[in-house]
Amino acid sequence: MASEFSTLLRRLRHNAGMTQETLAERAGVGVRTVRGLETGERADPRVTTVRLLADALGLKPAEREDLLAAAVHRGGHTVRQEDPAEHAVRPDDPPGHTIRPDGPAGRAPTPDDPPGHATRPGDAADGGDAGDPAGRAGPASGPPASVLHDTLAGVAEQLAHAVAARWQREEEQRQVHDPYPLPVHWRPAPEELTDHWANIRRLPAGGTHGPLDLSGRLDEIAGVYRRIPSGRLVVLGRPGSGKTILTMRFVLDYLKSRARAEPVPVIFSIGAWDPTAVTFRDWLTAQLTRDHPGLAAPGPGGQSLAAALVESGRILPVLDGFDEIADGLNRPALEALNATTLPLLLTSRPSEYAAAVAETDVLTSAAAVDLTDLTLGDLADYLPRTTRKARGGDPATSAWDPVLSELRERPHGPGGAHLAAVLTTPLMVTLARAVYSDTPGRDPASLLDTRRFEGPEELENHLLDNFITTAYRLRPGHHPAGGSRRGFEPERARYWLGYLAHHLARLDTPNLEWWRFGSGLRRSTRTLVIAWVICLTIGFVDCAVGVLFSPLGFQLADGLMVGFLSGLTLGVAYWFMVAAKDVTVPPANVGMKMFGRARKAARGTAGRFLIGSLFGLVFGCGYGFMQGVLVGFLRRVGLPAALQIGLDNSTLYGVVFALGAGPTLVLLVLLETPLDIRSAVNPVSLLRTNRRTVLAQFIVWATVFGVLVGVASGLAIRPMSALLGPLVWDVTASTKLGVISGLGGALGYVLGLTAWGQWMVFARIWLPLTGRLPWAVVAFLEDAYRRGVLRQAGAVYQFRHARLQDHLARTYRESLAPREPTGPRDAAPVR
Repeated sequence: MASEFSTLLRRLRHNAGMTQETLAERAGVGVRTVRGLETGERADPRVTTVRLLADALGLKPAEREDLLAAAVHRGGHTVRQEDPAEHAVRPDDPPGHTIRPDGPAGRAPTPDDPPGHATRPGDAADGGDAGDPAGRAGPASGPPASVLHDTLAGVAEQLAHAVAARWQREEEQRQVHDPYPLPVHWRPAPEELTDHWANIRRLPAGGTHGPLDLSGRLDEIAGVYRRIPSGRLVVLGRPGSGKTILTMRFVLDYLKSRARAEPVPVIFSIGAWDPTAVTFRDWLTAQLTRDHPGLAAPGPGGQSLAAALVESGRILPVLDGFDEIADGLNRPALEALNATTLPLLLTSRPSEYAAAVAETDVLTSAAAVDLTDLTLGDLADYLPRTTRKARGGDPATSAWDPVLSELRERPHGPGGAHLAAVLTTPLMVTLARAVYSDTPGRDPASLLDTRRFEGPEELENHLLDNFITTAYRLRPGHHPAGGSRRGFEPERARYWLGYLAHHLARLDTPNLEWWRFGSGLRRSTRTLVIAWVICLTIGFVDCAVGVLFSPLGFQLADGLMVGFLSGLTLGVAYWFMVAAKDVTVPPANVGMKMFGRARKAARGTAGRFLIGSLFGLVFGCGYGFMQGVLVGFLRRVGLPAALQIGLDNSTLYGVVFALGAGPTLVLLVLLETPLDIRSAVNPVSLLRTNRRTVLAQFIVWATVFGVLVGVASGLAIRPMSALLGPLVWDVTASTKLGVISGLGGALGYVLGLTAWGQWMVFARIWLPLTGRLPWAVVAFLEDAYRRGVLRQAGAVYQFRHARLQDHLARTYRESLAPREPTGPRDAAPVR
């Protein structure tokens, strides 16, 4: 029921001519807070919140006192005295502005707050009271806000250090500062791509709304962003114009000057987001959990730490590659971004962003800049400093001097005009530097040859082609980890990189994720490969272990039968659980707690028990029947008797395997423990962490399932004999069944239903076997990263630039044209 305060607040808002959204924006609180206070759903408003609302409404002293009195009467408590100097974030405050807290720590900023906003520890995450998202007070409504604030503040600090270290390494790897960063210039974007300046400035009605001064240099990008009150900036630029370098520099500079209450800037490759399938906040949470598995741990409020950081506004999304979102999804992506008020920085190619704007609207409250081309002066300053000093001549001259002279003196000549059109982006200048400055004996004057290069496109393809050759040239003392002493041959490396680029094109994502290497294959191919590998592996284990207990001839037949049945059943399971849904098995963000008290994990155990028991029952019945028929055939007892033996074995094995598989899956859940919060990863470390987790799962599965099956088979003989008639069984049979079942079951689970198993089956066996990847895949990927062909973005690899990826994918598809086989790389076309 609406109270006196609710009625008064609603009347004052109507008198001011404001909507609930306008009042919330001006007061710096959540829309849900205003709505809840006006409907009476939120009880006991904080005096701080009431004063924020009074300021936003522009109340006279008498009206302000009436509103405060109504709030006190409603809450039934005495007004707490506050510092009169305390003030709210004003609409034109910079993103780093904060409210002075009333205690040892302010509350976490909310998604509806301006960037960097912080209030009192008693306020809830959206402007209501502490601990209850609905604004209702009570001891059971959640942890105190101060506890949540302190926990998230500490987690955010750890995340900030991890992010800074990651991108510092990436800058060093890409030689951004050698000899100095290429200049990145920008100008205001066209007005039709920018929101109203009043919205960007967050001005009240009637306020002046002149444009902001967004001028600056690359090393000033964080300061430029802080001048934008809305905390929203769009950076537009054509391919290779320096958008990615700008985002890295923004993150590092922002973190250097970041206050503890401010959000942590994190780079996300937005091209992998499907806005029609997952909400923006959920996607941010998933990406954080992937790149920082420790953030999957539950926070004080029960939700994951990653979700808590996103929901509390402690993450500043730096969204790189809006233009890389799948075709047809740009408009829904922009609409989804406009549905939030989160501060963010977004990069895109101009045409894709303009097309999305034309279909819907600009990014709300966002300023926009457009990256401009490099100038001849930029080239003259940079390129000569990338070469060695001339020997035996004038040390002030360099190999680039003739080229620069041609561009300066004859800018409209054929050779100079074509080269000048190419060397306007940092990407192409960097490639030219790698091909000619960093490679001995290469003369950059050849770039002016118009007979060889008829236009800018031929020049760009030349630089892209020769970049791979240059990157894979043999360097003294360079030995790739796990590779040969001579490294990887350029042509073969180009082919393998081309397949990876083609693989990403098929998946329509810039992220090269090691657990999705098989996703580019047809679903039927994936299922058959999984079934084939499991069949061979389990069949071999059955034969190798079984010969210790049974004659070789019988065990060979049993191994063929077990392998076939395992491949068939697990292949069917893989089809329905993974392939048919066209989903991937993500890497586990938990480890296995082998010792100590198991973590309480009641949720999900019932489902795991039912699934495990059902699968065990099906497999046990099938294996028991086939083995019984085989035994009857070997004993030559006749078909009816062999079928009867098969039915008896089917019943026994079905019960035994069901009793073993269900509890084993439940135990795997109970032994899971979240990874450490500080476990920021790169692709290789995530692979190693997942491998250790899978090894622990294998040990648990093999041991527990083997023991349960062996013991259950021994205990079940007596009641089964009473039910089915006399059965021949002994301790040796139980031991054999337990050992083989434990090993086989664990292998089937690992290969078919874990991310590391998918990696082994496809990246380590199938793709190298068909010539599309080298056998030493990890060494090849790490070597490509060290050579600057790939980059690391959290737990995934990406090509250094989308332009390079597109070029390699196109050359790979051209290589699939019919021709005579010449080597392993000419194997069967991609399926």
